[in-house]
Amino acid sequence: MRKLQKIFNPRSVVLIGATDREGSVGLGICKNLLEGKHKREIFFVNPYRKKVLGRKTYPFITSIKESIDLAVVAVPAKIVPKVVKECCQKRVGGMIIISAGFAETGSRGMALQDEISKLAREAKIPLIGPNCLGIMRPAIELNATFAPAIPPLGSVAFISQSGALIDSVVDRALLENYGFSTIISYGNEADLELSDFLEWLSKDKKTEAIGIYLEAVKEGRRFMRVAKRASKGKPVVVLKAGKTRAGRAAVTTHTASLAGSPEIYSAVFKQAGLIEAESVEELFDLLKALAWQPKCKNGIGIVTNGGGCGVLMADYCQRLGIKLPKLKKETLRSLARSKIMHPAFSRRNPLDIIGDALSDRYKLAIEAMLEQENIHGLIVIQTLQIMTEVEKNAKVVIKAKKKFPQKPIICCFMGGKLTKPGINLLEKNKIPNYSDPKRAALAMKALIR
Repeated sequence: MRKLQKIFNPRSVVLIGATDREGSVGLGICKNLLEGKHKREIFFVNPYRKKVLGRKTYPFITSIKESIDLAVVAVPAKIVPKVVKECCQKRVGGMIIISAGFAETGSRGMALQDEISKLAREAKIPLIGPNCLGIMRPAIELNATFAPAIPPLGSVAFISQSGALIDSVVDRALLENYGFSTIISYGNEADLELSDFLEWLSKDKKTEAIGIYLEAVKEGRRFMRVAKRASKGKPVVVLKAGKTRAGRAAVTTHTASLAGSPEIYSAVFKQAGLIEAESVEELFDLLKALAWQPKCKNGIGIVTNGGGCGVLMADYCQRLGIKLPKLKKETLRSLARSKIMHPAFSRRNPLDIIGDALSDRYKLAIEAMLEQENIHGLIVIQTLQIMTEVEKNAKVVIKAKKKFPQKPIICCFMGGKLTKPGINLLEKNKIPNYSDPKRAALAMKALIR
């Protein structure tokens, strides 16, 4: 784990394969690395260029006098073994091989991969890849990838066997202001494996929750041990690909992995204390809730200004095994006595406060529910009527969260353009919002232990 520090917290980075050719992987990595130039030393290697983006280039890594923590390799596959030898000679702290054309392409590629793996292990230099996107560490402004952007800073880490999936996730994160502590694309696992990254992130102070996209696990027993330890300290959510015959066939050509029985994987995840997601959307829905909200006991309240949405939420909760405690007499009494509450309110959980509810009615209902001892968390639903005070309702939820910090609150502010300002306020204050009742119920289920 100490050896990985030079990969994830490098003081100096070299890119071997630096170029200013438009549309190239090398140019993308150059630009991304330079975004963090005030944080660390950046070196470029290209024997055919004297300068790249106005910066001096070196013919070989061994031409650089300074010590190198991290070497990023983006050259054709056939040249990679030679470059790895030079990195070993230079005694770099770690390597990331972006280049594709290895085990995922067949026997010749496998032979190349075995060669670089042997070189790295003999030199005791940790290696990520090949056939990967690279890594991102927003907290230290490190973007050692050819992704088009780096996401905002947050407390969720994402480990993915697919680099292309990361690109799409980052793009969406920019739109939704969803933050990450670390993103790791690990590709073919010639040296470092999923378990290594999971173990490192379990000890990373900047990470509160960990998400994984995987196609196959190389060392099942080790993964089980590491995952059990990791999940005791931090929530871990996993999305397993290759569950069908068609998916397993696709996995082989993607990262040269062998995807086993989905039933076995699901059993392993459960035994290790991991939460399994069924889609990319669900993966990040759960991670957002787990990173932002505390865990709780079973027993959830629902406040809604739309009866139908409350019914849907109750259905989803029952299917997921989420208990909805009855409202106590004193809770009902305090609601009924208030002049703010509509006489036709539902008097049950879900608590329907009627469509014309303003923010003062939301405040009354939310606090009454959270004050009930056997209600350990709350889902707040808002449907949009002409009188709905979207931003004021969001502020009410934020104040309630501060008043009851040990009870998780998840929102389901349903709508679009007119609802967006309230959602932005909620998520800025780390209260997750989901546009669909099922998504909100699944997120709350993840918090119940």
